[in-house]
Amino acid sequence: MTLKELFAPVDMTVENPVKQIVKFTIPMLLGNIAQQLYSTVDSIIVGRFVGDNALAAVGSATPIVMLMLVLFMGISVGASIMVSQYFGARQRDQLSKTIGCSITLTGLASLFIMIVGPIITRPLLELLGTPESIIDWCQSYLFIMFIGIMGSGYYNIMSGVLRGLGDSVSALIYLLVATILNIILDIVFVANLGLGVAGVALATIIAQFISAILCIRKLTKMTEVFDMKKEYLLPERYYIENLVKLGLPSGVTQAIFSMSMIVVQNLTNTFGEQYIAANVIVMRVDGFVMLPAFSFGQAMTTFAGQNIGAGRMDRVEKGAKQGTLVAMGISAVLAVLIVLFGRFIMGIFTSTTELINLSYNMMSILIIGYIVMEVTQCLSGIMRGAGDTMTPMWISMVTSIALRIPMAYLFVNMTKTPELPQGNCYMMQVSMLITWTIGAFITFVMYKIGRWKHKAITR
Repeated sequence: MTLKELFAPVDMTVENPVKQIVKFTIPMLLGNIAQQLYSTVDSIIVGRFVGDNALAAVGSATPIVMLMLVLFMGISVGASIMVSQYFGARQRDQLSKTIGCSITLTGLASLFIMIVGPIITRPLLELLGTPESIIDWCQSYLFIMFIGIMGSGYYNIMSGVLRGLGDSVSALIYLLVATILNIILDIVFVANLGLGVAGVALATIIAQFISAILCIRKLTKMTEVFDMKKEYLLPERYYIENLVKLGLPSGVTQAIFSMSMIVVQNLTNTFGEQYIAANVIVMRVDGFVMLPAFSFGQAMTTFAGQNIGAGRMDRVEKGAKQGTLVAMGISAVLAVLIVLFGRFIMGIFTSTTELINLSYNMMSILIIGYIVMEVTQCLSGIMRGAGDTMTPMWISMVTSIALRIPMAYLFVNMTKTPELPQGNCYMMQVSMLITWTIGAFITFVMYKIGRWKHKAITR
């Protein structure tokens, strides 16, 4: 594979399925790594220049930010599915109207979050029992993130559109530019100007606006694929309904995941600032280890959408098997690296020995879970690309609400002793590992049943 071939838009309806999946995934994986650097650099700079409590504040705010982003995530998934199927079916007019409606919906969702987000921030933090030592930092971070949410919204939706068109490279390039800018601004705002947690939030929203502008600029130039005209920006009922029908379950899935994180965060807070800070470190490293799963899952969505649009179900099933096995192999290698070099990695975030050991032990419990998570993400991606977004949603409901939350509270309470009055903190990771494993099994069963094969909108 030449460099030119690697960084070219991918028509996933031709050539060897696994080759096309991997070729499409590589730029997207690099882009996801760059996106993960946003939060990681934030954590490193805050932990090093402000302190462990500030690190805990950013971590406590993260689930709330993710909850408010579910609108964008839902629109992004719906747009990516529709775009990939219409692109595969070569239906230009429907493709153009889908993209136009996605742009309009993103603007409306952004305005909603900009109004509602700042209002609910403080009450929600208090409801979660956020420690007094970090609650003001959490509030200032969230306020700025919500006011500047439009940049993140448009980047997420427009990069989803680009992926649906088979272009995973442009979003990568734009995100790399924004990531470098974010790192520079983090250093300027936090290390030089002393703006603390607020400086981290400002750096993030400025960088996200840049990436959003670049994505929109790219789309306006893709006239050989679709038409970007004013009339296509007007909401049209059929396309709005399909965007919502396909995207809402994915948005609800993310909302469920975020809500479960918020509920579990309440339990996390009972272990004190040091455990909260260790949990932030684990989430940041975890974010990188999970990237192959998320990247392959997104690639599978585009792969399935394009091939189903082109009427190639045989390629979908072949690609699902091959892509999942490759993804599992990559996660297995990463799991070994975490075992071998985990403490060194944790030490990047903090110099506190107790914090390094605590976070390493927490992550070691999750090692096997990263491999089984590939099954969930890849096969869910296939189902979503086919237009079945409901099945991954209810699987998430079962695992995140019916299993994860009760299991976490039960295991922690069962381990309470005079020496550990709050319970064993590692039970949080044990409950997560069990949840991931059960979720992978259910996803595999539903994939084999095959109801997703009859959900295409281009039939």
